[in-house]
Amino acid sequence: MTRYRAAWVLPVADRPIRDGWVAVEQGRIAALGKNSENADTDRDLGSVALLPGLVNTHTHFELSYLRQQVPAAEAFVTWIRGVMAARRQRPDPNSSEILDGIRAGIDEAVRSGTALVGDISNTLATHAPLLDSPLAAVLFYELIRFNAPDPVAFVDQACQQIDGLPVSTSVRASLAAHAPYSVAPLVFRAIRDAIDRRPFIPCSVHLSESREEVEFIATGEGEWRRFLEEVGSWTPDWVAPGVSPVRFLDDAGFLDQRVLAVHGVQMTRDDLARLAAKGTTLVACPRSNAFTGAGAPPISSFYESGVAVAVGTDSLASTPDLNVFSELAAMRRLAPDVSAWRLLESATLTGARALGFDAEYGTLEPGKRARILAVRVPGAVSDVEEYLLSGITPDQLFWVDESPESMARS
Repeated sequence: MTRYRAAWVLPVADRPIRDGWVAVEQGRIAALGKNSENADTDRDLGSVALLPGLVNTHTHFELSYLRQQVPAAEAFVTWIRGVMAARRQRPDPNSSEILDGIRAGIDEAVRSGTALVGDISNTLATHAPLLDSPLAAVLFYELIRFNAPDPVAFVDQACQQIDGLPVSTSVRASLAAHAPYSVAPLVFRAIRDAIDRRPFIPCSVHLSESREEVEFIATGEGEWRRFLEEVGSWTPDWVAPGVSPVRFLDDAGFLDQRVLAVHGVQMTRDDLARLAAKGTTLVACPRSNAFTGAGAPPISSFYESGVAVAVGTDSLASTPDLNVFSELAAMRRLAPDVSAWRLLESATLTGARALGFDAEYGTLEPGKRARILAVRVPGAVSDVEEYLLSGITPDQLFWVDESPESMARS
């Protein structure tokens, strides 16, 4: 067993411990406490804060090759057109450029302090690189089909594909519905039925991300209608629900505690109350929202509503890096009234719980995996939680590991 001493220990499930220690044995946390309780600490890490590895609850590693390839937009549909145009130039999901981008994105996430991800994929190309990485993950196979002649067969085929992936305890596969403007109601129902047959894995959906989405679900008109007609996906049989995107999915029976609703920029207080009542987790990605023209998410309202809030970076097609600390800094700027502890909980325990990995990740507690992050902290810092929201960069952190070789590499 090795005991690591640090200026700060942040269990997340409890208040920060000043001058604390964490004991690790065989890759698991054995105990933690204040240093005065155990003067024989084996390894003093100095002026650092120890905390659980972060959780990036929403990203798209397979879009990493699009870094700086898609311009920022004032309207979300304009940004989507840019992504589609860029992807059409590389139609092979197993091309070296795309696979190299996936691996580089994974490496960047790890260097930035991420231990667990919810990764969205349209091709499953990220599965093998994730298996070869230190990350734990839920890989969401994202389905997009607004005009689906046989929704059940379409979803069943996707289920067969994820069932054919190599089995792993650290990388789990599930389904995701892209969004209400790109997935037909009967496809949503088929996805929900498939998830109900898999009771231990979550599902994801982009929801209430843009003004155009809200307009389309309410009226059936606007930029999304024109876009669907443009790409040949519009079907005249579709009838606008005439409500908000959140109420549409709630009325359809899609939302529950295993659903991750991503973005929520345009959600009303009633929408947020519905999510809170269903136990649905809302994943905030504010830097991406600013880049894509979706707007600024009402972060304070998210927390006031009582909904569970997790954190995602989204993809490198819409954000400058995969650093969850940078996302937290953006959330702090948007919500100066939310406590630092609640924001940090969103990037650790709430994300781990939403992805179904909270028995292993999300807090520093005995029995959990010792995927412990160390962040260098100036000695004058008195509020360590607030400091961790200031924009921590990869050069300020390292991973704690039992092996001396790993410590040396850090």
